[in-house]
Amino acid sequence: MTGARNGIVRDLAALGALYGTPGEQACAKEIDYVHPHYRKFIEHAPFVVLATCGDTQLDASPRGDAAGFVRIEDEKTLLIPDRRGNNRIDTLRNIVADPRIALLFLIPGVSETLRVRGRAQICADAELLARFEVQGQRPRSVLIVQVDSVFFQCARAAMRSGLWDARTQIDRSQLPSIGTILADLSQSRLGGERFDRLLQARLNSTLY
Repeated sequence: MTGARNGIVRDLAALGALYGTPGEQACAKEIDYVHPHYRKFIEHAPFVVLATCGDTQLDASPRGDAAGFVRIEDEKTLLIPDRRGNNRIDTLRNIVADPRIALLFLIPGVSETLRVRGRAQICADAELLARFEVQGQRPRSVLIVQVDSVFFQCARAAMRSGLWDARTQIDRSQLPSIGTILADLSQSRLGGERFDRLLQARLNSTLY
C-alpha cells in the first residue's frame, strides 16, 4: 500500500465507537455446542468454507459433498472427511501448526449461514476413515473438530448478493478457463486447450 489513507481504524476503542454495541439477539444466538436447531443446518449443508491459521499463512478453503457429509459425533464434536484434492494441504499444514478453525456452512436456497469456531485434529485412523467411504474410496484423513462456538449469520449478505437467485448466475465462458489461467501463469508449460478439453472428465473420475 502506498501513501497514507484517512479514516483507518487502528484500535478497539475506535472500532467500538464506529460500530457501537451488538444487539441482544446478536449475542443470544451464540452458544458453545451444536443445538438441535443448529444440527439441522449442518445436516442439510453440502458445502462449507474452512478457515485456518498457520505459522506463516492464513487459508480459507472449500469443502463439499452430499448434504450431511460433515457428521455430528456429539454436541461438541464434528467430523469432516478430507476428500481428494490437489495435495497442497494448506489447511492441514495450518492445523498442525495451530488447531484453531472456523467453518461457514452454506445450504443452497437458504440465505442464513451457520458459523462454527473450534479446534481441529487430523486423524488417519482406519476405522474412522472407513465410516466415510464413498464409491469404494476412503478419505486420506478426517478432521475431528471440537466445537467452541456456534451461531447463525443472518440473511443480509446472501440477499444483497443475490447468491441463490438464478438471475445473478453467469455463463462460465465469461471467465478465463482453467487451462488459460495455467498456461498464462506458467508461460505455456501447463494448461492450454487440451487441458480444458479433458478437465471435466478428469474431475468426474477423481471426485473421491
